[in-house]
Amino acid sequence: MFKNSLYKGLGLVLICAAYTACKLPEVAQRAENKNVPVSFNGSQDTVSTAGIQWRNFFTDPNLINLIDTALKNNQELNITLQDIEIAKNEIKARKGELLPSVTYGAGAGFDKVGRYTSSGAGDASTEITPGREVPEVLPDYHFGLQANWEADIWHKLRNSKKAAISHYLSTVEGKNFVITNLIAEVANSYYELLAADNQLETVKKNIELQRNALELMKIQKQASRVNELAVRKFEAEVLSSKSLEFDIQQNITETENKINFLLGRYPQPIIRDKSNFTDLVPPTVQTGLPSQLLANRPDIKQAEYELAAAKLDVKVAKAQFYPSLGISAAIGYQAFNPSYLLRTPESLIYSLAGDLAGPLINKNAIKAEYLTANAKQLQAVFDYEKTILNGYIEVANQLSKINNLQKSYDLKSKQVAALTQSIDISNDLFKSARADYFEVLMTQRDALQSKLELIETKKQQLNAVVDIYHALGGGWR
Repeated sequence: MFKNSLYKGLGLVLICAAYTACKLPEVAQRAENKNVPVSFNGSQDTVSTAGIQWRNFFTDPNLINLIDTALKNNQELNITLQDIEIAKNEIKARKGELLPSVTYGAGAGFDKVGRYTSSGAGDASTEITPGREVPEVLPDYHFGLQANWEADIWHKLRNSKKAAISHYLSTVEGKNFVITNLIAEVANSYYELLAADNQLETVKKNIELQRNALELMKIQKQASRVNELAVRKFEAEVLSSKSLEFDIQQNITETENKINFLLGRYPQPIIRDKSNFTDLVPPTVQTGLPSQLLANRPDIKQAEYELAAAKLDVKVAKAQFYPSLGISAAIGYQAFNPSYLLRTPESLIYSLAGDLAGPLINKNAIKAEYLTANAKQLQAVFDYEKTILNGYIEVANQLSKINNLQKSYDLKSKQVAALTQSIDISNDLFKSARADYFEVLMTQRDALQSKLELIETKKQQLNAVVDIYHALGGGWR
């Protein structure tokens, strides 16, 4: 009779479990697309600059020292390192869920039951040797161990642990991505600072040239060769250049402080070599194959790990629909008198139980978690594809930029040379009355502008090489 009831109960549980498993909500599924173009510019060369360590990629010792300091002190990088520790602890927590939990406990108390209750009437009817009857106010002393364990029959806990591992690996790649960003930002800011230094030096030289021209205008005015308008025009030009000098000086201060911020320190002078900026030759960059971005770029690898974690989260959420098997056990001692507490087997207590439980009615909350997990998985797929696409486009843009900037720099160099010669020519023509003061003024102005643009183009060249090194996934190794 008892066995028949037991079998019926187990059968009912299995039917409920099967019903629950079969009524899973429909969700959208989408596989990620890893297809990328076969090359960047038709080359099948597999050598990529991303494999070069940043210490070997950059040759300026001052810049290397700055990057070294940034990698030690930068607050954002240190925050990311703590994210790794948090993810590591999450793995430990998920591992702990796979193991039985064992707790210990001890307690004491008392209990008084009413005489006209089932418990009280039972005590009154019990025949106990005089002097050893159960007290009316019944003390209770106990201590022991209790264990609980959930059998991971649907891999819910194991998948949760695997998802935590994927999140951890994602944070490691996130740290690598922060490193590449930090190195690129320090290098670009350093070249911006060198460019500003050279622009400041160019403006100062131009101010001296303009002052000489102003003195010439004053002499020419005394000789009635020019009028007051020419003197005022050249005087205004000197003042304009002086104003530009202070603008550049402010830019230098802000760029220095930006670098100091990246280095995690308060404002102080940035040590650098200000000479020969326009003679700097950007290193040659080899792009390799687009498919190598999947392994070289930390942000792509981070998105890949996040996608893997999202897929595991869907499995964990799906397992919530299935019944869970829990096993609990306890052992200890209990008595109403401390002198009886350690008597064995009289005061020994123990238990062993198993339970199977699963959702049957009103599963909206579980369905919502499952659908949310699947939506996040789709988001992770799109984010992964977007990151790959963004990486390819960044490299393609920088390749084109490097090529066009080189052509632009060659033309601007010729323009600067021509306009520099034009200054002397215009001065000689003005002295021999074959050119007016306006031509001298415009020639000086054009020469200054072309020199500043040449320095800006050189800075853009250096930044483009840094950016493509970053876009290829270099710097974190």
